[in-house]
Amino acid sequence: MMVPDHSAVPAVVLIVEDEMLLRMRAVDMVEDAGFTSVEAVDADQAVAILESRSDIALLFTDIQMPGSMDGIKLAHAVHERWPPIKIILVSGQLKLATIVIPADSRFFGKPLEAGEMIDEMQNMIGHA
Repeated sequence: MMVPDHSAVPAVVLIVEDEMLLRMRAVDMVEDAGFTSVEAVDADQAVAILESRSDIALLFTDIQMPGSMDGIKLAHAVHERWPPIKIILVSGQLKLATIVIPADSRFFGKPLEAGEMIDEMQNMIGHA
């Protein structure tokens, strides 16, 4: 008889979004994809979270946000310091042609399509 494997802990996704409603929507998508979410309101909070834990598999960040870094700067910083972390950048204003994102990152324009986001997260960090 097969014994269920409970050692497979869901991957953790760090969501960085300063607008509460959009952040809540991102949390729903992450949890619908079968992953655990951790929330930050800006890049500084995100870096503090990344420095304090080692289980973040994916960074999901808005590009336009207040604070010392926007989402693009945050993505490059994370890519340099924590290369295994996958990155999804989202923006309602910018187009991918006008920005440079780290290798292996993904960019999505808003409004986000939940099904597409869930598929992409699962493709990037594995099915839960």
